[in-house]
Amino acid sequence: MVSDPIRIGNASAFWGDTPFAAAQLLRARAVDVLVFDYLAEITMSLLARLRLKDPHAGFAPDFPLVIGPLLPQIHQQGVRVIANAGGVNPLACRAVLEDLIQKSDLPLKVAVVLGDDLMDHQARLAEQDIRDMKSGKPLPDKLISANAYLGALPIVDALEAGADIVITGRCCDSSLALAPLMHHFGWQKDDYDLLAAGSLAGHIIECGAHCTGGNFTDWDQVPGFENVGFPVVTCFADGSFEVGKPPETGGLVTPASVGEQFVYEMGDPGCYILPDVVCDFSHVTLAQVGENRVRVQGAKGCAPTDSYKVAATYANGYRADVAVLIVGPRAAEKGRRVGEAILKRVAGLFKLRGFAPFSDQQIALLGNEHCYGSRGHAGASREVVLRLSVRHDDKKALGLFSREIAQAATATAPGLTGMIGGRPHPSPSVELFDFLIPKDQVQVRVLIGEQQIESVVPTAGGFRPELLQPAVYPSETAPVTESAVLLERLAWARSGDKGNDANIGVLAREPLFLPYLWAALTPDAVKAWFAELCEGPVLRWSLPKVNGLNLLLKDSLGGGGMASLRADPQGKAFAQMLLEMPIPVGAEVMAHLADLENHRSTVEV
Repeated sequence: MVSDPIRIGNASAFWGDTPFAAAQLLRARAVDVLVFDYLAEITMSLLARLRLKDPHAGFAPDFPLVIGPLLPQIHQQGVRVIANAGGVNPLACRAVLEDLIQKSDLPLKVAVVLGDDLMDHQARLAEQDIRDMKSGKPLPDKLISANAYLGALPIVDALEAGADIVITGRCCDSSLALAPLMHHFGWQKDDYDLLAAGSLAGHIIECGAHCTGGNFTDWDQVPGFENVGFPVVTCFADGSFEVGKPPETGGLVTPASVGEQFVYEMGDPGCYILPDVVCDFSHVTLAQVGENRVRVQGAKGCAPTDSYKVAATYANGYRADVAVLIVGPRAAEKGRRVGEAILKRVAGLFKLRGFAPFSDQQIALLGNEHCYGSRGHAGASREVVLRLSVRHDDKKALGLFSREIAQAATATAPGLTGMIGGRPHPSPSVELFDFLIPKDQVQVRVLIGEQQIESVVPTAGGFRPELLQPAVYPSETAPVTESAVLLERLAWARSGDKGNDANIGVLAREPLFLPYLWAALTPDAVKAWFAELCEGPVLRWSLPKVNGLNLLLKDSLGGGGMASLRADPQGKAFAQMLLEMPIPVGAEVMAHLADLENHRSTVEV
């Protein structure tokens, strides 16, 4: 067992992230382990479609392109690399990488984790009464992809077998960081508090610069976006860790910037279910311990469940999206009229050709505060983007739609400047299907060289909700209020998606503000604020140690991801819209805000 701290850096938050993050971290000699996170549900379906066209494709091609030139530095510095770049074809990814290693004449060992891909087991799955976790719908007849979220244990097996580079398919994002911590410190499978702490470290860095000032509410206070530093967690044997970034890089690491990522896409912070452990993050603390350095501790854990979550995707018809710039007086009014005319014209042609109507359609006028709905300040904008999104079961029908859009430039209102990006190309409308599968039905193994290791994963579970520590909630007694200010003056917030649900985490800027936030941001009030978007209930949890709360808006993303026709299918703008909500406050808050603003003015002078 090693007690020395270990440094883990994230070099990719998604497929398409900057290829220069890994070089930044290596150049600064800032890490012992590099992790790359490429996968999302949408990504898996895209990679599956690529593999259907080419059996040698299906992995994230960015990974070998990024890491190839860096292999000498990785070897020289003794850095280990863990990436879920394998997608739906980890073996093909390994083949490309091993070819690069051979050409570099370096003694680096590559391991591959297999077992998450369940596409070869569709017949067996079809025999079971598998239902979607949220909708209860039965398993579709034909899937595009089906991957279980594996945990950290097979990656630990790969590291213990001597792997320098570990490639996985689908695994839990935070497992990429948890695994090297288990390997380095000798944490065991039932050290649940430590596993929860390691998972939290992975959660904080899994979105790259999200915790170092990217996507931060106070974006105007973040220096150096052009050279933002990617995150490094320095982790200790007791499970605590410190978040930082390489010196002389842009960005900002504070309890607020780290806190926004902490609450990001979390759901219930007291019951965060992962493959290796069920985490309780409701008592986590964040503290500034140096310039651009934040200490995180307080995670708790208990036994995991006996199931893996499986994210499957399937095609549900086809979709097409087109954007047209419209300029001139009454641009929004023109855009609405043009969009309706195109849809009505195509609907008439569908009848003539024997096509059914669109199964779904949406007109969005971007630049006219479309996302705000009836709360938008739509007005005299002289340019808008008309965005038409449609869905149909027949690809040929969407081909007709694509051809008929151009006619609007000469046969409708003036000011249409052309289609942004050209005519739309129909593509499969991909939807997500989540379900649970017993762990004993998933056989996980590790390949390293000619050696095959059967990964032993506990399958009995043991999770019992009553073992979770009861949540601590603020008083339901509403404080006395006299005035109202916008939420942005009182809090930081960040939002994202969990399938078809939107998650908004809110952190009070001062402890004084939290009771007012709790009194104002009730589930009913938040649902009313998003009335035109949120179709389900709103759930709320308390995060007292960080002066925050977490909100989950059920059924608010129009299907979510690639299934949604909305302009914001992943809820990324929900927090920004919530920050404009008026919050009733008392005299003490108004006085404190005045003091803060006076101090700020004095400092600036």
